[in-house]
Amino acid sequence: MSAAKTGALIPIRLASERLPGKALMDICGCPVLHHLLDRVVACRYVEPRDAVVCTTEEASDDALVAAVEAYGASVFRGHADDIIRRFHDAMEAFDFAAVVQVDGDDPLTETEYMDRTMEQLLANPGLGIVSSDGLPFGINCKSFSRAAMGRVMAHYQAGANDTGFISFFTKTGLVEQAVIEPISPDHVHDEARLTLDYEVDLEFFRRIFEALYVPGEIFSLAQVVAFLRDNPQTLSINADLDEEYWQRWNEKAQLEYHDENGRRRTI
Repeated sequence: MSAAKTGALIPIRLASERLPGKALMDICGCPVLHHLLDRVVACRYVEPRDAVVCTTEEASDDALVAAVEAYGASVFRGHADDIIRRFHDAMEAFDFAAVVQVDGDDPLTETEYMDRTMEQLLANPGLGIVSSDGLPFGINCKSFSRAAMGRVMAHYQAGANDTGFISFFTKTGLVEQAVIEPISPDHVHDEARLTLDYEVDLEFFRRIFEALYVPGEIFSLAQVVAFLRDNPQTLSINADLDEEYWQRWNEKAQLEYHDENGRRRTI
């Protein structure tokens, strides 16, 4: 698989229930989307045109398409709520053999772990997905193969899966997987919430970027962790949101698939 075409898939839609249009909101003079793309295209396995924002065909996402194209990345428009179908069709359209997958809500996803997950995936043909784990919430990423995507497509129950979709790869036994743990204690912070869902999350990210961002450069996960350890007042901005977030996640993540024997299962 070493010569195979690789890229990145980033699911984003602007019609968010909690913070509509968040991908285009400004942090330090750039939209959130562009900060995330800076980190994705820094991955050794992703050329700018192969960083694909997977969005919907709804008119509400037209402004997102313009922002992606202005950056120099690519867009795939597909099913509104079925991200598994959207990803499958995007991989087919771009002829990707393997992809890094990063969530659009996570503008500080760490490039080093994009490299590491893809590197291990390509080096081990038996694997279908490699995920990072143990990093702060909103920093982890994963890489998976087109073959793994095909297995999930063959077994999943089509429907709304925009919440929890990666569980089809990691919690069904359909795909061989590996996990990469943090390579340094400087990458670990058990209390940090580094995902963008609410207005206070936006304020949280703005504080981090105002302290660390230099145009044209990418600050590291170690710098983020050190800043949060030194600035507990910033850490407290969105610290009380986890319970609400996970309650909503559990309510929405109702996923079903058929196992190898054709039996219907719930994740």
